[in-house]
Amino acid sequence: MYKKLLIVIFIIASISGYSQEKDKLFEDSYKLLNGMLHDEQTYSFKKAVFSVENAYLDGNLDTVTVNKQIRVLHNLSETLIKERFLAYLEKDKVTVNKWASIFEVMCDTIPLVIEGKEYKYIPFGYDFTDAFGHGDWSNMFVSKLLSTRKGNCHSLPYLYKILAEEMGVEANLALAPNHVYIKHRSIKDGWYNTELTSGIFPIDAWLMASGYVHIDAITNGVYMKALNDKESIALVMIDLAQAYQNKFPDNNGVFVLKCCDAAIQAYPNFAAALILKAETHKAAFEREKNEIEATALYEELGKEYAYIHQLGYRNMPEAMYLNWLTSLQAERDKYENKKLSTFNK
Repeated sequence: MYKKLLIVIFIIASISGYSQEKDKLFEDSYKLLNGMLHDEQTYSFKKAVFSVENAYLDGNLDTVTVNKQIRVLHNLSETLIKERFLAYLEKDKVTVNKWASIFEVMCDTIPLVIEGKEYKYIPFGYDFTDAFGHGDWSNMFVSKLLSTRKGNCHSLPYLYKILAEEMGVEANLALAPNHVYIKHRSIKDGWYNTELTSGIFPIDAWLMASGYVHIDAITNGVYMKALNDKESIALVMIDLAQAYQNKFPDNNGVFVLKCCDAAIQAYPNFAAALILKAETHKAAFEREKNEIEATALYEELGKEYAYIHQLGYRNMPEAMYLNWLTSLQAERDKYENKKLSTFNK
């Protein structure tokens, strides 16, 4: 009996220690991201993204392989710059050339000749299976995109931004309902959109066509805003909170709220952060047994949801989002920015 008791205690202690180690990975990622929010000298979008993925994967992210895969894409982008002519003559040509090469690597089939043999480079594709990570949160990861060559509107623009920064140029993330894309600004064309899920430069009318982009959301920077680096880290901070939520569904909300508050401080009108904070408070309200405390939580919750609605946010059903996403291919002629559709070839 005594021996069995010792075994049970050992198992409980082992499980507890393992849980604490997993918690530490999330805390370490939080500290890294929060440091980037307060000290721009520590900024690295790549490090931020992979710290979250590593935490969710219990410290088992193969960073050596991931960095090697990124280096291969980087080198291919550099090779394209050297071997093809870009029909763009403004003084920011060097920067635009890098954007164009990254776009090709991510979206175009490229013929390659290596040691006299011809090969065909196949671009990344969209994975409609579990596109929102409900079944497995790791389906949102850049590391998954690199290993399978298929991703979604989260991992594709993240990889684009990582590659751009590896090549020494900026890439601004931007948001639409349930969606992330890239915005660039060139001397010749001003601001324009880059859509990685379909390999198209869509005009703003496509974003508005979803029916869920309220004018107030644009005015308040909820949607269609070119995010700066700090705001991009705020996105990753909410990725961390959602990864934690998926990893520990019965958590008490403390860590999630900490991430939300840090993200909102950096990006005050970040709808996903505001919604996650409100939903976490809702869960606390549903658990609360004290009537006075429950009433106070309910009143605060009402204010939070009212503010989110006031910003112009409208919830877009996932099925409708996927239909809207595929409409870009079906109605390409209607929504493609014609002056940009050939400049990168």
